[in-house]
Amino acid sequence: MLGVPRLLAFRIEQDDSDGRESFGPYTYRIYDGDRLIARFWHDYRGDDHGIDLLVGTKLDWPFGRFFEFVGGGGPEPLCVTERGASYLQSCLAAHRDA
Repeated sequence: MLGVPRLLAFRIEQDDSDGRESFGPYTYRIYDGDRLIARFWHDYRGDDHGIDLLVGTKLDWPFGRFFEFVGGGGPEPLCVTERGASYLQSCLAAHRDA
């Protein structure tokens, strides 16, 4: 992505492929460019949440509420926050170095 800061390379999309029950979790796919790297989920209130890297690692949650990781929504497109992107980058780098 020429001229785009690395933090902006992450893209997030809501995953409606399984259909969501009224009080079921919301799920999202996270991409690094065009490559799917993780799934993010939260309960209907946003109190319980997690990130699963597609390399098989479940990440500890370093944030308070989900909106510290996901921005946008409503009329704005979803995005991974700057803090969330930094966290993903460090986790992916640690996995590459392992």
